Amino acid sequence: MALFGASLGFSAHAQPEGGSNAPVLSSPLPGPAMAASGAGYHSPQSPIAPLPQRNDVVPWSVLADVTRQTTKTRILPVFNARQQAMHQTVQRVQGFMMPLDSRRTQRHFLLTSVPLTCSFCIPGGPESMVEVKAKTPVRYSIEPVVVEGRFEVLTHDPYGLFYRITDAVPVE
Repeated sequence: MALFGASLGFSAHAQPEGGSNAPVLSSPLPGPAMAASGAGYHSPQSPIAPLPQRNDVVPWSVLADVTRQTTKTRILPVFNARQQAMHQTVQRVQGFMMPLDSRRTQRHFLLTSVPLTCSFCIPGGPESMVEVKAKTPVRYSIEPVVVEGRFEVLTHDPYGLFYRITDAVPVE
């Protein structure tokens, strides 16, 4: 009997005795299973090239270096000194646009560290994206974009975001 997941590269493993009869699927990605955290995973088979190296932007490795504190009701980010020092300062961030509506130009979107592979999937955890509220519309592109604006470190965002840039403008 073939499994649907097998066609996607997943493999089934038997359940321990006393468990359900449903197969357990393992990830087709090398290494241990990844949760939705970190800077995201850019597949080597992606038709979209990874972000080019730039010295004039905040590296995603800096944004992804967040620890978490678990409370009774939520998981909160704990930012290091370098991240906290960026709060309310003008910063540049490079990433891939995740539009929040279907217009050609976007004033409110997410910038992610890796390109989207599915329009219904988030490419990583909250440390791998920045909410952008642009001063002027930014034309949607599959290619990486760079925006500059007032950077905010969010400690209690109701949507679970860690970072936001406001008054953003596109940069070449």
